[in-house]
Amino acid sequence: MTEQVVVVGAGYAGAGTVKSFEDEIEEGEAELTWISEHDYHLVLHEAHRVIRNPQAESKVTIPVDEIKAPETNFVRDRVTGVDTDERTVELRDGDSVDYDYLLVGIGSATAFFGIDGLKEHSLTLKSLDDVREIHEAVRAAGEEATQSEPAQILVGGAGLSGIQTAGEIAGYRDDTRAPLDIKLIEGLEEIFPGNDPEVQGALKKRLLDRDVEILTGEFISEVDAETVSLGEDSELDYDVLVWTGGITGHEEITEADLDKDERSNRVFAESDFQTSDDRVFAIGDAALVDQGNDDVAPPTAQAAWTAAEVAGENLARAVRGAPLKSWKHKDKGTVISVGDEAVAHNVMGLPINTFGGPAAKALKKGIACRWISDVTSLKRAAKAWSDM
Repeated sequence: MTEQVVVVGAGYAGAGTVKSFEDEIEEGEAELTWISEHDYHLVLHEAHRVIRNPQAESKVTIPVDEIKAPETNFVRDRVTGVDTDERTVELRDGDSVDYDYLLVGIGSATAFFGIDGLKEHSLTLKSLDDVREIHEAVRAAGEEATQSEPAQILVGGAGLSGIQTAGEIAGYRDDTRAPLDIKLIEGLEEIFPGNDPEVQGALKKRLLDRDVEILTGEFISEVDAETVSLGEDSELDYDVLVWTGGITGHEEITEADLDKDERSNRVFAESDFQTSDDRVFAIGDAALVDQGNDDVAPPTAQAAWTAAEVAGENLARAVRGAPLKSWKHKDKGTVISVGDEAVAHNVMGLPINTFGGPAAKALKKGIACRWISDVTSLKRAAKAWSDM
């Protein structure tokens, strides 16, 4: 009987695994079903472009039909649960999909860390609808404000997403001359926490050059409809609050009989992506993929799409009963946009450790367009270049 393979999720992990599995599997060996609540793949690390320019939406969304092979069955629905005993994936419409092998690549949800009012009053950056909402909220706030009383835009969390979001809002402000004050809030002492001071400094300079105020050293402690509290004593009024401060696992896999981290609800996976159930694999932000020495793979686009190449091959190997391959993340460096500018750091093969300018901007565009080319075509990647 033909083995049934199911991939859940259309992010970097899911889309990349589908492409890799299709390349590896022979005709008649397995049937592949791809499940996602969206019929497109979102190039999430460039989705912030839509905040500034809604026309970029068509460049950062790729229809699944342009990614998958014709013989791959695509199911557009939301996964509500996984039954590892029955080997079924439960769907919101009440149907279920049987599997012999399952890959969970559904990404992550936003973590709010129990901060009172934060979930209820903030906008997040996880989907196309999210970036549309941020754009509309910023636009409306700017239209209602004046030069003497500018709208207050707060971005919580100064990791990669927060920095890029603040930079893009600043770009929108400059394009439209909207009266906006933009503040980037980080509870730790430095932006881009845990990274080299050289790249932290380069990013800080570019944010300040874009008139983004940086507030560090105090965590958001409470939020209501008008005010953000920092620590015990400080308060900031706001018109728009965007929260990018952390990730957690999706509730869809909460009840699945898989070993998970109790705090984050992310699934533990070995370096070959197998979970505690050898019929279930997990990669990307949904997983904590073992890297040895108590380390796990970082929750980045770069890690997800390189892991997906091996995960697709391992699904094909599992179907055949062949030994699985281990995967080890190799950091190829970091490139972060700040509006029209970019900063590159520790990029493999380059002699300069941290740099900006046209070279960093071209590198940022090239990374995005290479991914688009890998999952679709060079033609689509070329069309996307100007908006990346």
